[in-house]
Amino acid sequence: MAVKIRLQRHGKKGQPFYHIVIADARVARDGKFIEKIGTYNPMTSPATIELNIESACKWLRNGAQPTDTARAILSYKGVMLKHHLQIGVTKGAITQEVADAKFNVWLQEKEQKIAKLKEENRNSKKAEAKKALAQEIDINAKRSAEITKKREEIEAAKRAEIEAKRAEKEALAEPKAEVVEEPIEETQAPEEVTAETEPKAE
Repeated sequence: MAVKIRLQRHGKKGQPFYHIVIADARVARDGKFIEKIGTYNPMTSPATIELNIESACKWLRNGAQPTDTARAILSYKGVMLKHHLQIGVTKGAITQEVADAKFNVWLQEKEQKIAKLKEENRNSKKAEAKKALAQEIDINAKRSAEITKKREEIEAAKRAEIEAKRAEKEALAEPKAEVVEEPIEETQAPEEVTAETEPKAE
């Protein structure tokens, strides 16, 4: 029986989540499996992988063949390296202690790389958030300036319209009749009756 180490798809549409399984090569991808040895979530950054390394090594020693994607995951988690070291132990090229020490050193370096990558991702997200916030503030300021400008233009237009209507009303109003003042003729003041002008008695 040909045994494969492969991924079995789960999760919602657009949100894949995979089980890493040992299965008969003749069975459908999402069909029955012999053993589940881990999970793989590609939706996180970096991808989240949970894997039983000892079980994976055991199946590799027993002849299980990983698919290309499964091989990449096993290599990422150090299973392929541990399997290679175990072959050296079996052949007597190195001792088990040396193999374990080499694997532990590699594992520590790998964990440091992953931690660094996570930190870079966090810093990148923070920088993107700051940039987005600055852009949003700039856009809001521009919108506020445009709104203020439009309000001023509307108010100016309203004032101009009111002035125009007022001027139109004044122009249409009937002109008032002008009072023509006739020149006053100068009349001689009546002569004052004096003793000299009084008629003499006959």
